[in-house]
Amino acid sequence: MPKTTESRRKSIAKYKKTKDSFQVTVDKGRKDELKAYAAERGESLNGFVIRAINEAMERDKPPSA
Repeated sequence: MPKTTESRRKSIAKYKKTKDSFQVTVDKGRKDELKAYAAERGESLNGFVIRAINEAMERDKPPSA
């Protein structure tokens, strides 16, 4: 694996300052299943989780008056 340059480290640090993160815990072995599911759809695990959350929030919105 190539060495990470100082410029790359700074770029990553700058990017991370614009994001929030949290940890999700799943049963042993489930992570591989979720990663495979996402990959089959051309997504990263992170992208899949974000999409699933967004879809659930949109679906669960109360009806407009």
